[in-house]
Amino acid sequence: MTRISLTVDGEKVSDDIEARMLLVQYLREKVGKTGTVIGCDTSNCGACTVHLNGQSVKSCNVLAVQADGGEVATIEGLATNGELHPVQTAFRECHGLQCGFCTPGMIMQSIDLLANNPHPTEEEVRVGLEGNLCRCTGYHNIVRAVMYAAEHGSSDSVQSEGASA
Repeated sequence: MTRISLTVDGEKVSDDIEARMLLVQYLREKVGKTGTVIGCDTSNCGACTVHLNGQSVKSCNVLAVQADGGEVATIEGLATNGELHPVQTAFRECHGLQCGFCTPGMIMQSIDLLANNPHPTEEEVRVGLEGNLCRCTGYHNIVRAVMYAAEHGSSDSVQSEGASA
């Protein structure tokens, strides 16, 4: 067993874990952040995307011990005082989801994309979301949602709490 300590959605957590535990498993099983979805376990779908130290990562491809001492932001940590994050609002306004399975990862990746490129073109959005799969929407409304967020949110407001641009 290995002891890790990190901050998840602004809360300090410490646990003894097996060294081989994936970050996605840690978040779901130990911290209770079930909004971080296990999709494929191969890093192909991106449903498990979270922010680690301000950068989006596929948490099925990161060992929890690699996050030791770091800051993790999940989909559940985005809303502030009952207000949705601007990218969450954009997804709602533009119907950027259907079944919702890919949505947490899409939103987390979109926030990272907008933090690095506050005014992307449609093509830049499509390239920026390449590593996240959606089997329902055909991506049109997801791209619209990211463009909406870019248009309606400032570069500061599209970053997740604790993320650095």
